[in-house]
Amino acid sequence: MTRHDEIAVVDVGGTRLRRALWSPERGLRDLVDGPSPSVRTHPDLPVREVRRRMVDALCAAVPAGVTRAGVSFGAALDHRTGTVYASAPLWGAHTEPFDLLGALRSARPEVAWHLVNDVTAALLHAAAAPHRRTLRKLLLVTVSTGIAARTLDLRTGTVAVDECGLQGEIGHLPAAVPAALGPVEARLCDCGSAGHVAAYSSGPGIRRLAELTRARNPERWAASAFGRAGAEASFEDTLRSALDAGSTTAEVLLAAATEPLAQVLRTALCLDPELDEIVLTGGVVYGLGDHVRRALLAHLTRAGLYLTADRSPDWAARRLTTSRPGEADPLIGAGLAAHAPDADGIPPAPAPHLTGAFR
Repeated sequence: MTRHDEIAVVDVGGTRLRRALWSPERGLRDLVDGPSPSVRTHPDLPVREVRRRMVDALCAAVPAGVTRAGVSFGAALDHRTGTVYASAPLWGAHTEPFDLLGALRSARPEVAWHLVNDVTAALLHAAAAPHRRTLRKLLLVTVSTGIAARTLDLRTGTVAVDECGLQGEIGHLPAAVPAALGPVEARLCDCGSAGHVAAYSSGPGIRRLAELTRARNPERWAASAFGRAGAEASFEDTLRSALDAGSTTAEVLLAAATEPLAQVLRTALCLDPELDEIVLTGGVVYGLGDHVRRALLAHLTRAGLYLTADRSPDWAARRLTTSRPGEADPLIGAGLAAHAPDADGIPPAPAPHLTGAFR
């Protein structure tokens, strides 16, 4: 196999940028992981310069001789044109549209670029699993630095988008303050607005809720697993250990954090009964294991769908699953997006279809 037969794949997340070469026969190879150019890694640079560095990083990920590239990009983008609207983790509150696909084509015109949202890419890989080929619709939800979702109709191979080329930006839906927090001002989202789902249920959102909990009751916090862990321990590792040990403080914290997301999933299942599976993925899900699923199921069991929850008590448990690392990989999904749709087994027939940038 020559490099001409391989596809350069890149997954741009809110904090990390992964790149590799991929082919259906050999899978991923030459994987490189580094920080994403963002307002976090370059706080003193204007967004215009951060974006330029992003284009440079993506172009550098395509070796000489490789003619196709699939990019999984962690941002709200128009899948028809490749225009990026916004990315709170990458660019903060900046919302001036950016023609990323056009910039890549101008910088490396010899490369056939294929650009998809990172959640779409993860969904394409998850949907390729043989055991999912009989599903009607699959909804993938990623919980990480940000939160988003995508739905694929496996019968038609369609990821539907609206007139702006968007679908599933659930992280920026308005959310009620979780009941466990009591009277408190709506938390601030990374996008600059208050009271979004991601302000509570994302990785940064959970950390902010922990800080609020500590400030409200420092004595209880000090006596909990968090206080005993010490300042040198990472918050993520401490939260996982506390949940594994059955810490009440940790369980209450996660219950509050997942309540807004549970409300969104409940509504999705009510409005679209053809959703046969909702698969959870992302850094928070991987880091906390099955605790996120259990917390969501507790909300959905406590307040489920009218009549359905009573007549079919396991309705939520049968639909809500958790992916393991490597089962919904945006890098592989980016390769699937760039690969010829009629290749054997990749992607599953009928081929997932998006107009514009997907092709």
